[in-house]
Amino acid sequence: MQKKSFSLLHTVATAGVFSAVSFWYGFMFGRESARKELGHLIETLRRSNSDPPASSVPPSPLEHSS
Repeated sequence: MQKKSFSLLHTVATAGVFSAVSFWYGFMFGRESARKELGHLIETLRRSNSDPPASSVPPSPLEHSS
């Protein structure tokens, strides 16, 4: 009887560790993916802000917020 309960406990612990590791890797992969995507957006915005302003282009909605 003791052997079976240890085996069940071992299985549950292994599944818990696997779940935690899978969650961590998924979280880190998602964070890295978002960082790359936002990095591209930030670079695009920086390039557009470094260009001389054109008088025919209306300001973006973000500039209107106070």
